[in-house]
Amino acid sequence: MIAITGLGVVSPAGSTVDDFWTTVLAGKSVAAPLDVQDAAENDLPRFGCAVRGIEDLNLVTAKEARRMDPFAWYGVSAGLTAFADAGSPTPDPGRTAVVVGNAVGGRRTTDKDARNYYLFGPQRVNPLLPLVSMPNAAAATLAMKLGWRGPAMTIATTCAAGVDAIGQAVLMLRTNRADVVLAGGAESTVSPLTLAAFGKLNAVSNRHDAPGKASRPFDKDRDGFVMGEGAGFVVLERLEDAKARGARIHGIVAGYGCTADAYHLSMPLPDGASAVAAMTQAITDAGLQASDIVHVNAHGTSTPLNDRAEANALQKVFGPGGPPVTSTKGVIGHLIGAAGAVEAIATVLTLQNATVPPTANHEELEPGMEIDVVHGSPRPITPGPALSNSFGFGGHNACLVVTPP
Repeated sequence: MIAITGLGVVSPAGSTVDDFWTTVLAGKSVAAPLDVQDAAENDLPRFGCAVRGIEDLNLVTAKEARRMDPFAWYGVSAGLTAFADAGSPTPDPGRTAVVVGNAVGGRRTTDKDARNYYLFGPQRVNPLLPLVSMPNAAAATLAMKLGWRGPAMTIATTCAAGVDAIGQAVLMLRTNRADVVLAGGAESTVSPLTLAAFGKLNAVSNRHDAPGKASRPFDKDRDGFVMGEGAGFVVLERLEDAKARGARIHGIVAGYGCTADAYHLSMPLPDGASAVAAMTQAITDAGLQASDIVHVNAHGTSTPLNDRAEANALQKVFGPGGPPVTSTKGVIGHLIGAAGAVEAIATVLTLQNATVPPTANHEELEPGMEIDVVHGSPRPITPGPALSNSFGFGGHNACLVVTPP
């Protein structure tokens, strides 16, 4: 069994685990206008869920932050927070691993330097751009800061990357390739170019005048997701090792499943068949039946096609109704490569507090969706096995089963 011994979050809902949980539990979106005056057209999104107040963590110096893209800064801060929360374990440096989920790397730095290049010429391009923008920057920096010499890798399965990072870490521990793994996801995509691109793709909400009402997972009036940013990390160890060193156990990662739709770059399989397979894999890997699952933290992006496909998949796995479902994206937006890791942490906190957070802005379920979406107020549950879903562009599906300690 694989124990979760450390948690770390940097998110639009707060940059401590307690602040994050309090905000998510309140069920109110943190989306707000962004300074994106460089957007070329007035009808493109100018709002999102941005990280604020991270300087207060004091885990990255001002000089270090200037040499990092925000995604790496968030990832390093969340990773070091999780490491400290785990009691700063001291394994053999060669028996460690860092696994980070990320979709686009240093997009905000690349956007800024591309603008400088076209406006002022190559002399204004940051000479460190290749290093700052590389997708593996967070993993490499965490390994250097901790002095860990085992694998330090980056998983790039788009919106499923955070869950895949944790899942691959679990497999490394099960096969005795490492003794302690720091795993999670980090992303920062709230830049003018990214917002414009997703706007042109019709993936993000057009509620320019009401950003706080824009992300509406599974609601009949949803029209797209809200861009977010942040990072979430967990420290993972074999349960017997964690107990031997007297570590606090937040929860157990009991199962992992991953599949591919092999269907389309942006649209999910309408019937959710591959998502069904990923959920079933995770539940079976945990040695459980679907009826054992007491809660689902859904991918729930607030896009018409994704939510419909996920609802179809949930109905096939659990039958009509099923366990209570929530999506934290109603509060914090879509963190892309970091989404799965942050939502897995939300799942752990749901079990610790025996309470499912409400899905922000969900008012009326789309007809034909026979799932139990928690909304309006938190719902008490009896802690038990919970499922956390992440489904990404390109048809990547990844699911975790988390259980109480």
